[in-house]
Amino acid sequence: MSIALRKQLVKPDTSFGPLRFVEALPWLILAAALRVIAFRGGLLSIVAIVCADIAILQAFILVARRSIELAHGQTNLGSLGPLEQFRLARAIFGRTLLLMIGACAAVAAAGGASYAIISLVGVDGMAFDQFNTAAKFWSATVATLVLLMIVGADANDGEVRFFAAIAEFGRRWVWLCAAILFLGAVYIGLSFVQGLVRDTIRMYWQTSSDSQFLKNLVFFVFIFSFAMLRLWITLLILTFGLKQSYKS
Repeated sequence: MSIALRKQLVKPDTSFGPLRFVEALPWLILAAALRVIAFRGGLLSIVAIVCADIAILQAFILVARRSIELAHGQTNLGSLGPLEQFRLARAIFGRTLLLMIGACAAVAAAGGASYAIISLVGVDGMAFDQFNTAAKFWSATVATLVLLMIVGADANDGEVRFFAAIAEFGRRWVWLCAAILFLGAVYIGLSFVQGLVRDTIRMYWQTSSDSQFLKNLVFFVFIFSFAMLRLWITLLILTFGLKQSYKS
């Protein structure tokens, strides 16, 4: 499919320095702000959810580039300008949205209407915590297909091919399914740790005499630290699984 993870043809570009690990942070901040708007309900919430998912995909693309480089792979993602990154994220979102809607309809038709809504948070769960176990594994599955679409687009002049990604998943299902299961389990563990930290921060808010600014700062650091950590863990695990699939 792609040469991105098959060989080390060139050395990774590390010119960005340590900040390369947080270059996706602005997109996660935007996504978090849009999620707050979405929680208010109304028609505007639909627009906010769509824009939040695209922002998460933009962050995903940035981290995917770094993850591939850390895996000693070659990628042209670093040559994409902001507009090209947006077009790629938008194209991937369109395919992913159809996947999530199709999954939602299938689950509802199978009698699981109460779980159908979980199918629509596949992208959101790649960066932000989901409180349902099934949603965690679904997000891991969606993240795998997104990575395959990114790698495929990288090898085909930016053209996003959803069904080619599905076919690639079928050829490499052993390692990729193992990666999904492991990632889902990691999501569960990470959610538990995040819950403990969330409870500690809630207690801090209620009992501390610190300024409101400091309390807000602690909260935002908590939110975005875990979002960035979850995104990096996602890409590192899936990139490793994809790389191993080329060797088997």
